[in-house]
Amino acid sequence: MILNHLWGLYAHPKEEWQDIEKRHESLSHSLTHILIIALIPCLTSYYSAAHLGWSIGVGDLIKLTHESAMMMSIAMYFALIAGVAALAYLIQWMATTFDAKPTFTQSLELAAYTATPLFMVGFAALYPVLWFVMLVGLAGLTYSVYLLYSGTPIIMHIPEEKGFIYASSVVTCGLVLLVVIMAASVILWSMGLGPQYMAG
Repeated sequence: MILNHLWGLYAHPKEEWQDIEKRHESLSHSLTHILIIALIPCLTSYYSAAHLGWSIGVGDLIKLTHESAMMMSIAMYFALIAGVAALAYLIQWMATTFDAKPTFTQSLELAAYTATPLFMVGFAALYPVLWFVMLVGLAGLTYSVYLLYSGTPIIMHIPEEKGFIYASSVVTCGLVLLVVIMAASVILWSMGLGPQYMAG
C-alpha cells in the first residue's frame, strides 16, 4: 500500500521510522508516496483560488482566473517534488560528514516522509483565510521538523547526539532551499508569469 506509513507517522512516529528502516521499500515506493502527497496542496490551492477566494483580512475575496490558478498549481506541484528531491540529495551529500553512508533511497525516504505533514497542511486551504492557513502551516512545519529529528538517527544509523546536529544541518539547508524557491517565484512573477486575478 502506497500510503501505509501515513497514519503511523502521526500516531507513533519513532516506531514508524523503525518500520520504514526495517522495510526499506524501493526508490519508486518513496517517489510514488511524494507524487501522491504533493497533489494535496496543489489541488486544494487550485480549488480555493479559483472557486472559493482568499480572505486576507478586510476587503473583498481574492480569486484567480481558472487558467491562472491551474498554471500556478501545476508549477507548485513540480516545485514541491523538485524541492523534496533536492533535499534528499543534500541529505545524502552531507552524510559523509557525520559518518553515515545512506543510499539515495534512504535519503529520499527521510525527505519524503519528513515533508508529509507539511504537504498535508494543504487541506487547510479549503478554508482559505490567511491567518488560519498560516497557523496550520506553522503546526505542520513544526511536526515536520520533529519527524526529521526523530527519524534521522534511525534512518542514518548514527547516535542521537550526532543525529541532532545532522538534522539541524538539514533544516538549515531546507530553509535555504525554500528561500531559493521563493526567489525563483518572484523572478518568474516579475517576468509576467504572475497570477491573473478575477475581476470583482
